[in-house]
Amino acid sequence: MSKHKPTVLVLMGGPDAERPVSLMSGAEVTRALRELDHYHVVDLTIDQPRRKELQSLIAEHQAHVVFPVLHGPWGEGGPLQTLLEMIEIPFVGSPSEAAWGAMDKIETKYLADELDITIPSSWIIPDDEGLHNPKDLEPPLVIKPIDDGSSVDLRICHTSEEIEAACSELLQRREKVLAERYVPGREITVGILLDKALPVTEIIPAEDAVFYDYAAKYERDDTRYVVEPDLPAHDAVKCREWSLKMFQALGCRDIARVDFICNEKGPWFLEINTMPGFTTHSLVPMAAKHIGISFPELCGQLVEAALARR
Repeated sequence: MSKHKPTVLVLMGGPDAERPVSLMSGAEVTRALRELDHYHVVDLTIDQPRRKELQSLIAEHQAHVVFPVLHGPWGEGGPLQTLLEMIEIPFVGSPSEAAWGAMDKIETKYLADELDITIPSSWIIPDDEGLHNPKDLEPPLVIKPIDDGSSVDLRICHTSEEIEAACSELLQRREKVLAERYVPGREITVGILLDKALPVTEIIPAEDAVFYDYAAKYERDDTRYVVEPDLPAHDAVKCREWSLKMFQALGCRDIARVDFICNEKGPWFLEINTMPGFTTHSLVPMAAKHIGISFPELCGQLVEAALARR
């Protein structure tokens, strides 16, 4: 450990389906922080350590702050954040309670509805009362997990047969799924950095892409991104205002990304991510760059915010 520089422990990997994305994000964050030369940076790939194992790793590297660049239910959705809080080390990102809440798509929908934020109709399959049978739901629907990201296991269903098949497939490995009314429109996202909304960004998948799926996000180079697109001004304002509303109401911290669909009826809230991607294709770094914040500066600002909580 340097005598003069705080030690930042960059965690990546984890047990979630988004592990490959986490490894890419973690490598980019590590490179950026080293480029700043303000910190002693240690990068560490983890699986799913218990508290004592994680505590030992933090002590071994004499870390002052942790930057957990993990995506998915365990690494982003509360369990890892709970461990870091128990160890009492400052870390980048939302506290555990906010992370749990944001990862649960049902809870975020309830909250958005309470805040008068427009959301697509949705149903839990299977629901506790047994009221909603996949056979009875009219297409088109989006079938997706309640607690995952990066479009993992997301299916757009245009027929009743596709709805049944998607529910049958996903319920083999998930306890419940979310059936959400499919809303056609433009894919819009808003990053939040240190309690400020970044510029609106539009995602335009290639014509042959079914939607902005995992491949379009991380593997293809033909997805287009437009920062400050030609949205109606009132829709852009709503997206940024609603993003901050959700961020603050959930108790999020440091960084997040909020996703919408926009059409002639205005914006529709879809979900919020409390540790968005930090890859070369990622949206929050792109929006930050648009207003003059370089990728290393972005990472440095987040580390400084965490260090201030020591």
